[in-house]
Amino acid sequence: MHAFANPTRFLTLAKPLTLWFLVAGLVLVIFGSIYGLLYAPADQLMGDSVRILYIHVPTVWLAMGGWSAIAIASIMQLVWRHPLAAVAARAVAVPGAVFTALGLITGSIWARPTWGTWWVWDGRVTSVLVLFFLYLAYIALANASGDKGGVSRVTAIFGIVGAINIPIINRSVVWWNSLHQPASITVSGSSIDSAFLWPLMVNVIGFSMLFGAIVLMRMRSILAETKVEARLKRMAAE
Repeated sequence: MHAFANPTRFLTLAKPLTLWFLVAGLVLVIFGSIYGLLYAPADQLMGDSVRILYIHVPTVWLAMGGWSAIAIASIMQLVWRHPLAAVAARAVAVPGAVFTALGLITGSIWARPTWGTWWVWDGRVTSVLVLFFLYLAYIALANASGDKGGVSRVTAIFGIVGAINIPIINRSVVWWNSLHQPASITVSGSSIDSAFLWPLMVNVIGFSMLFGAIVLMRMRSILAETKVEARLKRMAAE
């Protein structure tokens, strides 16, 4: 874990990876979206409204994955004191919040023709909304910590405690009576027809790579800002 603790060593890997992830992610998302939105068959029950699946599922997946990454980075910060863990957690927060908002918006658009309403206080929908507010709270705590290069211990603890909501989101359709359909992709397999599944998986991978590129860009930006701030402090002290 500490192999890339040195910012210079980390940046030598992050710079090329950012470009690779960005280009590969864009290619996959464009291909998957064009096929899914224009060429994939309509659903027998939901018709063409099912096409928003190719955007909605990846965004919600990354909303949950983003907070999981924050929790893991927070544990690394508190337990192993990894120098870049706090930087990584801070870098994930904003794109995580954006993808959560996109998941809520696309879900609401999908719900209108499917459920007959824009919003219901369904277990899955409500727990994702809670996740969005958790992201906003985390961002506020991180900005209030005064450490531009990372986050405080209180913020890291909040990142770990907030992870309790992730299994709640995952199991909400099982624990409560829900309008939201149960999980279609599980460890045992998938109930989605291959005509829908493969473009969906292309988009999931593509959006994940874009998310990774954004996080790497934000980490590089935070490190650059920290370096400039440290240099200004040294110049002021001279």
